[in-house]
Amino acid sequence: MAQYDVKANYNKQEVNIEMRDGVKLHTTIYTPKDTSKDYPILMQRTPYSSRPYGEDQYRRQIGPNKFMMEQGNIIVYQDVRGRWMSEGTYDNMRGYIPKKKRKQTDEASDTYDTIDWLIKNVENNNGNVGTWGISYPGHYAAMSVLSDHPALKAASPQAPIGDFYFDDFHHNGAYLLSYWVATAVFGYDKEGPTTDSWYQIPDVGTKDAYQFFLDIGPLSNLDQYYGEDNVFWQQLKDHPDYDEFWQERGLVQHMKDVKPAVLTVGGLFDAEDLYGPFEIYKSLENNSDNFNAMVFGPWSHGDWARLKERQAVGNVYFGDNLSENFQVNYETKFFNHFLKGEGEFEAAEATVYDTGAMKWDEYDMWPPENATATNFFLGENQSLSMEADSDFENKFVSDITKPVPFTEDIKVTFTPRKFMTDDQRFAARRPDVMVYETEALVEDMKLSGEVLADLEVATTGTASDWIVKIIDVYPADAKDSEEMQDHLKMSNYHMMVRSEVFRGRYRESFSEPKPFVPNQKTSVEFALQDVNHTFKKGHKLQIQVQSTMFPYIDRNPQKYVDNIFEAKAEDFETHTHTIYGDSKIVLPVVN
Repeated sequence: MAQYDVKANYNKQEVNIEMRDGVKLHTTIYTPKDTSKDYPILMQRTPYSSRPYGEDQYRRQIGPNKFMMEQGNIIVYQDVRGRWMSEGTYDNMRGYIPKKKRKQTDEASDTYDTIDWLIKNVENNNGNVGTWGISYPGHYAAMSVLSDHPALKAASPQAPIGDFYFDDFHHNGAYLLSYWVATAVFGYDKEGPTTDSWYQIPDVGTKDAYQFFLDIGPLSNLDQYYGEDNVFWQQLKDHPDYDEFWQERGLVQHMKDVKPAVLTVGGLFDAEDLYGPFEIYKSLENNSDNFNAMVFGPWSHGDWARLKERQAVGNVYFGDNLSENFQVNYETKFFNHFLKGEGEFEAAEATVYDTGAMKWDEYDMWPPENATATNFFLGENQSLSMEADSDFENKFVSDITKPVPFTEDIKVTFTPRKFMTDDQRFAARRPDVMVYETEALVEDMKLSGEVLADLEVATTGTASDWIVKIIDVYPADAKDSEEMQDHLKMSNYHMMVRSEVFRGRYRESFSEPKPFVPNQKTSVEFALQDVNHTFKKGHKLQIQVQSTMFPYIDRNPQKYVDNIFEAKAEDFETHTHTIYGDSKIVLPVVN
């Protein structure tokens, strides 16, 4: 089958569109050569470059998917302010300004000014605009709905960053060390418009991330790779708490009174941006009266944009042609309906894949109404109980020199993907990982919705992290997938369904941390991201609790210091942690 030829079907032009404050943003416009009809404009704003540059240089594929490219749309890419060929100064997760004065700008105003220029200057447009993007471009797509431009009719934020304190670089106050290499991408300012990369990913001299970060010691020793010229590294170090710096960069709280139709897309095994899509959808649902729907599939970061026949994440296979189904029946129909007036878009309010039953579910609301919050207490003899035993104590030593790895794999990655479904047997067999599980289930048990960890804990130190994992333990006769790693089997596979970390100092407030009182029983409560998973008959539900997950998450010294980025080697201490029997995991069990 011949490759679709973009150059044969589209004209390309590059323009610099002037914003209200005089800064010019580099914009690439692909217009169909067939001028016998009008087309909507589909726009993506990106910090990752609108390459290739030059009006005779074409992308191999344009638009959200190949189907929309071949059907014909005006496709626009723009380098955001301060990136690549655009002028201005870049601000990582630039905050939204609700009431702008005169020539004040933010990403919403830049979107407004761009749309306004495009509608007035691009021939054969039908007056309707849509935005889309994945990850950071997904954040800009979400930000676009706050532009209030009347021509913007539809937006599809896909894996959008919702708040940098809960997506990507932080999870519940813990710093995600696995994204440290990405600091190079966002941290350096450039001098002017450029087609060449002005930043470099550091060469750490090894492929073993665990050993590299263990050897480097305290976070402050990473300064040898990023100096004061890396603005983002300095911001991370200067703002360990959820202070005004991070709060004003949050997007979720601004999703109010939105007019355009929104289709939010996420991957249930997205290690980068799972908070953003769930929270943006929920905020829109609670605070706007627009068309608002969501699609969550069994995808890692951005999988839905790839046309792979077999959909798997790591060792676990979920089904065939799931991304194509999304692109044809959701993404394309959504934009065609709201931008071209073609057909109906009859998707459910929430279309969510059941990652245990391996099928799509349709819900008229999310979280679903028919799920009951059910307590599973962490009991003795590795059991999950329906009744609390406040006298029971589970103690374990958290040796800070030998943190629990987050995966068996050994490599320095830009972004971890497969570990989100990884086999957790390696962790279950460590003495510093507490394991609790049911007997083999005699009937299917479905979980749909929000998950809460409600722990009662203590530590001999003054600081600790708490990590909770929800695991589907497969039966002994489970068959291997094609994707199974050579050294593993699906027999008794411990599939991670969901995990989350909580930095204990933030148990009362993310902006006002406080130490633990040694040996004092203390409540630590936090949400894990939503799930939609059936534990099949014959499987077991398992909960793992631990205090390190390295180097996905940085090491907590376990001695309270004001700023972990400034901790010294002597601050790192091994301590004993206690989990009490009235600790519980609250799961959304479908009736």
